[in-house]
Amino acid sequence: MTEPGPTTATPASARELVITLFELGREVTSVLDLDELLQKIPQLIARLTKFTAFAVYLLDDVKGELSVAYSVGYPEEHARALRLRLGQGLVGSAVAEGKPILVNDVHADPRYVEAVPGSNAELVAPLRRKGRVIGALNLLSDTPGQFTEIDEMILRQFGAHVAVAIENARLFEQEREYTATLEALSDVAREFGSILNLDELLTRIANLTRRVIDYRTFGILLIDEETQELEMKVAVRYGSSSIPHRTKVGTGLVGYAAKHKEVVLVPDVSRDPRYINLVTDVRSELVIPLLVKDRCIGVFDLESPELDAFTKNHVEILTLLASQAAVAIENARLYETIRTNEIRLEKEVRFAQRVQAALLPTELPKRMKGVDVAARFDPARELGGDLYDFLAPEPNSLVVAVGDVSGKGVPAALYSAFAGELVRSRTFRRRYAPERSSPAGVLASMNTILYQRQLEEYYCTLCYAVFDFKRRSVTMANSGLPYPVRCRIDKADGGSRACAQSIELAGVPLGSFPGSTYDEVTFDLAAGDLYVFCSDGVFEAHNAVNDEFGSSRLLAVVEAHAHGSAREIVDAIFAAVHDFRGETPPNDDMTAVALRVTA
Repeated sequence: MTEPGPTTATPASARELVITLFELGREVTSVLDLDELLQKIPQLIARLTKFTAFAVYLLDDVKGELSVAYSVGYPEEHARALRLRLGQGLVGSAVAEGKPILVNDVHADPRYVEAVPGSNAELVAPLRRKGRVIGALNLLSDTPGQFTEIDEMILRQFGAHVAVAIENARLFEQEREYTATLEALSDVAREFGSILNLDELLTRIANLTRRVIDYRTFGILLIDEETQELEMKVAVRYGSSSIPHRTKVGTGLVGYAAKHKEVVLVPDVSRDPRYINLVTDVRSELVIPLLVKDRCIGVFDLESPELDAFTKNHVEILTLLASQAAVAIENARLYETIRTNEIRLEKEVRFAQRVQAALLPTELPKRMKGVDVAARFDPARELGGDLYDFLAPEPNSLVVAVGDVSGKGVPAALYSAFAGELVRSRTFRRRYAPERSSPAGVLASMNTILYQRQLEEYYCTLCYAVFDFKRRSVTMANSGLPYPVRCRIDKADGGSRACAQSIELAGVPLGSFPGSTYDEVTFDLAAGDLYVFCSDGVFEAHNAVNDEFGSSRLLAVVEAHAHGSAREIVDAIFAAVHDFRGETPPNDDMTAVALRVTA
């Protein structure tokens, strides 16, 4: 609608008015596109009353300002620049009071703020949704005394439908944006994995990041391990200001994030003593560490000239993106090293073995008490595809994850490193999204990402267990790893017989099929309880006559050594498998993890 001044007559009777309002309400609430909805509103109001100019004002809760979202009959430049504070003008007053305002001689009202020259009458109806005012409908007329109390009632009732429609359109737009963001993250992660040149990868990361968050200033800084400095590798839209290429780990916001391996979100940098003023117009900053296992390799740094420019949603999206980017950066570095040092391949393989060993935990997280845990990993080749981890996302809790990637050697090790980073990122996401961080939720999320990598020849089996020592319970989900073992000491009649049983918990391997879901099982914890997790390499170990070691032999070993320490139990399992196999070489990687509740 481009021309103001509809001349539609008011409905002839109350019954007709109610019917018309109902029809228009149904029509307006059927529109889910916000722009289309805003354009439709004045067309529908024109069927109810006369006006020469119209505007929809929407409230910015953060700034406490009303701005014109759509208008008819307003001077274009004025409508674009017009801002009203709560209580300012007739519109601001109606929103502040939450009540309609009808003024048939605007020049006699001191609250009036002229928006359309020649206006003489004004009718404002606030848009209320669930007790909250989100904006207002504003009608202007060049005819004094144009609006009546019936017009006020009509606009108030119609405004109720409009408020619902606007909220629905906003929710629809948010859902659409969230879906688009997830799709973009999937595309970005896939492209990350396809780039193995480090410089090209870093530049591409900066460009692709804009698909999921519209930044003003973005930098990627990587840690120089020798000097313990953050070196600027990519800087986008930093302007002409002098930006140092190196920053000490621990210095400034970026250095703090790298040293403490945690997200730094600062709504107002002028109030944070850690901030180093390098770009004069920066008002807020977000720093995301790039984590590989428990090691920080660098940071994403985003800055904005606006206060409080970054939200928790930005934090979640960029944390996921940083997880993917960190793995891609490590993969690119590894590829570059192998490509430029082919004649030293054997040395590099030995180095990769050390890296893989370093990525596996050697001890429990600090301050973890009341539990004894041990693990052992023996690859069938130089590098293996098994993985395990011990993580403490919250006090008095321990996550134990044990996995097995199909295949062996370098490809399986790379896939395993990626899967391990997914475990970590989704485990520590409990701090921000606990409802999506249950064992079954973690496996479902990992399955989606691994499937989207389109590596059909590879998949991952993983058992994910959360031990809650405060609530004395353990909850686990499984995606195809051999059944874990639960062993309890039966002390009835003064005895101390151990009873080991397999926990029959099946599941589809990660990365095999889209949309897979997983079951969970929960057990109470008591002092002395023992849990054992093993990869296929233990159960499927073959001897000279091609017999398998199997679950029954594993249960017997666990029961026989149930009173020993976690380390003694793991070593006993490996010894039993080696004795059973004899001279037959291993056909798969072997991993065993034992956890005993000691208090």
